[in-house]
Amino acid sequence: MDTSTRTPNTASSRLEIEPGYQSGFANEFATEALPGALPEGRNSPQRAAYGLYAEQLSGTAFTAPRGHNRRSWLYRIRPAAVHKPFTLLPSDRLVANFAEVPPTPPNQLRWDALPMPAEPTDFVDGWITMAGNGAAEAMNGCAIHLYAANRSMKDRFFYNADGELLIVPQEGRLHIATEMGRLDVEPFEIVVIPRGVRFAVSLPDGTARGYICENFGALLRLPDLGPIGSNGLANPRDFLTPHAAYEDREGDFELVAKMNGNLWRADIGHSPLDVVAWHGNYAPYKYDLRRFNTIGSISFDHPDPSIFLVLQSQSDTPGVDTIDFVIFPPRWLAAEDTFRPPWFHRNVASEFMGLVHGVYDAKAEGFVPGGASLHNCMSGHGPDADTFEKASHGDTSTPKKVGDTMAFMFETRTLIKPTRFALETAQLQAHYYECWQGLKKHFNPEQR
Repeated sequence: MDTSTRTPNTASSRLEIEPGYQSGFANEFATEALPGALPEGRNSPQRAAYGLYAEQLSGTAFTAPRGHNRRSWLYRIRPAAVHKPFTLLPSDRLVANFAEVPPTPPNQLRWDALPMPAEPTDFVDGWITMAGNGAAEAMNGCAIHLYAANRSMKDRFFYNADGELLIVPQEGRLHIATEMGRLDVEPFEIVVIPRGVRFAVSLPDGTARGYICENFGALLRLPDLGPIGSNGLANPRDFLTPHAAYEDREGDFELVAKMNGNLWRADIGHSPLDVVAWHGNYAPYKYDLRRFNTIGSISFDHPDPSIFLVLQSQSDTPGVDTIDFVIFPPRWLAAEDTFRPPWFHRNVASEFMGLVHGVYDAKAEGFVPGGASLHNCMSGHGPDADTFEKASHGDTSTPKKVGDTMAFMFETRTLIKPTRFALETAQLQAHYYECWQGLKKHFNPEQR
C-alpha cells in the first residue's frame, strides 16, 4: 500500500498521496490509495473493494505481443462512461489531418516564441498547431503544437483520443493531475500523457509555455542501445510514474475530448480523476532531461544526432522511426582537428527543433528559448556564418564544455508540413535565410 494522507470522505473530499513516484519505464506498476483497493489474483472481481468499478484502459491492440502490450486496470468510483453527451467545441487552432494544410515550402523556417495570451487561457485553449504529418484518424504520423497559458484548468478536464502527448515545458511549471496520480513538471523535464488518460493542468507560476509532440502512431519507447552496450542515454530508472491518488468530488464540471483534431465538450457531474487504485504498464510518466547520459566522440568527427535519442516511436521499417525525440544537453566536446558543431547537412528525415534554455551551439543568434525551427527533407542547413568562422579557427587541442543549454528535436521519417498559422504568423522570421548568406567563399585551387 502507498503511504497516503487521508481526508474525511465527504462529497467534496480529495485524497492525495505524499510526494514521490514509482521508478522505471513501462514497468508493471501496482499502486493503491486505500488499503486493499487492488484485487488479488484477478482483475475484475464480482464486487470490487470499497464499491469501486473495475475498468481496463488499453493503449495497444489486445493481441499485441506481450513485450509491446500496454494496458492498465483502474479501480474507480464511477466508470469513464458516466457523463452527458459530447457537443462540438469550435476551434480553428488545431490540425489533425495534414493533407489539408497549404503546400510545404522547401525553405528553412524559424519562429520566435509565442507571446503569452492577453486573455485568460488555460492549457487546452492555449494550444496552436505548428506542423505535422499523417493523420490522427489513420493513427499514423504526428502533430507538433506550441502552448502558452495563463490560467489553471478549474473544474475542467481533458483527454486526447488522437494520440499520446509528449510535453516539453519551456517556461513555467505544470502541475498535472491525472486519473492515475499527480505529476509536477518543470522546464528541463518532459512528461508523456498516454492516449485517453484524463487530466487537468494547473500553473504554479501563473503562466506557462512550451512544446507538444502529439504521437498518432506506435507508443514512444526507449531505443535499443546496440553497440553502445547496456548503459547510456536515458536510463529506465529515471522515468517516474505517479502513485494512485483520487478525487471524490461532485458538481458541475466540464470534460473536453480531442478526437480527429476537433474538440468536444460534455457536462460531467463528478471529477473523472477518481481512480483509487490501478495496476499495469500504461500510465503517464515524466523524465528529467538533465539525467540523460550523453555519448560523444572522443577522437574525431561530430557524430550523428542519433546518439542523443531519448524516446522513439517505431515504424514498420526496421531502424527507421516515425518519431525520434532527440536532445542537445550540456556536454563536453573533445574531438581534435574536427569541426565540432553540427556539420552542414541535408537529410531524408525532417527536423523540428525547439530551445528550452540558453543558446544552441550551431546558432549563435536568432534561435531563442521558446522559439522553433523546421528543416524539412533535403533542405540544406547547418551552423550560421558566425558559428562556422569561430569553429573553423578555434583551438581543438583541449576539450570545450557546451554548457547552459538545452535544445531538442522532433525528427520524423516523413515531411513535416507547416500549418497555415505557422506560415502566416508574425512569429515567423522572414529573414532566417540570411544567417547563411555571410558564409564566404574560401576556395583556392592553388592552396590545400
